[in-house]
Amino acid sequence: MAKRDYYEVLEIERTVTADEIKKSYRKLAVKFHPDKNPGDKTAEEKFKEIGEAYEALSDTQKRAAYDKYGHAAFDSRSRGFGGRGGEGFHDPFDIFREAFAGGGGGGGSIFEELFGGSRQDPTGPQRGADLRYDMEILFEEAVLGCEKEITLTKLDACEVCHGSGAETGSSRKSCPTCGGRGQVITARGIFSIAQTCSRCEGSGQIIEKPCRGCGGAGRKERTSKIKVKIPPGVDTGSRLRSTGNGEAGMRGGAQGDLYIILHVKAHEIFQREGDDLICEVPVQFVQAALGADIEVPTLSGKAQIKLPPGTQTNTLFRLKGKGAKNVQGYGHGDLHVRVIVEVPSHLNGAQKAKLQEFAELCDANVNPISRGFFEKAKALFR
Repeated sequence: MAKRDYYEVLEIERTVTADEIKKSYRKLAVKFHPDKNPGDKTAEEKFKEIGEAYEALSDTQKRAAYDKYGHAAFDSRSRGFGGRGGEGFHDPFDIFREAFAGGGGGGGSIFEELFGGSRQDPTGPQRGADLRYDMEILFEEAVLGCEKEITLTKLDACEVCHGSGAETGSSRKSCPTCGGRGQVITARGIFSIAQTCSRCEGSGQIIEKPCRGCGGAGRKERTSKIKVKIPPGVDTGSRLRSTGNGEAGMRGGAQGDLYIILHVKAHEIFQREGDDLICEVPVQFVQAALGADIEVPTLSGKAQIKLPPGTQTNTLFRLKGKGAKNVQGYGHGDLHVRVIVEVPSHLNGAQKAKLQEFAELCDANVNPISRGFFEKAKALFR
C-alpha cells in the first residue's frame, strides 16, 4: 500500500512552522496512543504512521529532502539513518551516477563533473549505520528525568578479528577482478557502465583467510545492553542521541550513533502544556463556600493552597515552579490547579432538610452570579 503524504498524516499544511508540526503531532499522538485504544489495531497503525511522519518533518534537513523528493528520500532499502529496520536517505540521483560513471583510474565520473560533489570511496573506511529505538516512558520519568537500560541487537565488531575480517596472520590484498577499484566497468557504446564488483562487494580488497567468527565481514550481530540517561523535561517526540552505540563501521570506519525517540504515557491526574502542568482537584461544597486550606498533589510531593470563601468551580490556582523542568535549562514551568466544586449526589433525609433550610435562608446576595444571569435573561422569559 502506498504511503500517505506526511503532511496529510499530521493534518497540516506544507507551509506550517516547526512549532505547528509539533503541536499537531502531540494532539494526534494522544488521540491514537495505544493506551487510550487498547486492542485497536487501526489506532496502533495510525500511531506508528504519525510517528514516522513527525520524525521526517520535525528535522529541518529531512523535511527539505521530503519536500524535494517525497517518500523516495527515505527509501527503507538504504543503509543511512535508521540502519537496519529504520528509515534511510536514498538519493534519487544515484541511478544517474551509475549510468554516467566514468572509466577506470579512480577518476571522477561524468555525473560528478556535470553536477558537482563527490561520493565516499567504497574501498575506504565506512562509518556504521545510525539506528533508531522507540522508547515509551512514564509521565513522571519524562518530567523528573531517569536512567533506562535498553537491550538492542545490532552489528558490532567481531570479537575474534576485532573488525578486520581476517584470521590472525592473514592480510587483505587487492581484488584481482576489479583491480582494487571496487567496481567493474563495462563499455556500452558511448557510455561506460560501472557496477559493484561481485567478488569483493565494492571494497576493492579480498581477504586471504577470512575470519572464522564472522566469515570475513568484520562485524557480527550481537545483543547489547545500553544505559540511557533521560534528562528532566523531555516530552513525546524528544530525540536523544547515544554517540557510538549504532552499528560498527567497516574497514576501520567509525561507529554509528543510536537515536532514541521518546513516547510519554498519559498520566491519570496531570496533563502537560509545554513546561506547565495542569490538574483538576475536587473540593467539597462547604470548603468552597466557607474557604479552606486543602492539600493538592505535585510530582514531587504534596503542596497546600488556600481557598478563599466563595471559591467557584473552574477557579485556577498557580503553584510557581512546580511544573516540568525546561529541557533547555530555562527554569521550571508552573502547576495550575483547577478547582472542581463537588455537589453532593446521595443525601439522606436529615441532610436534605438542612439544605432546604439553608436555601430558605439565602437571598439574592448569596448567589450574585445567579442573580446577574437571570436579570439578563428576563426578556427571554416574557
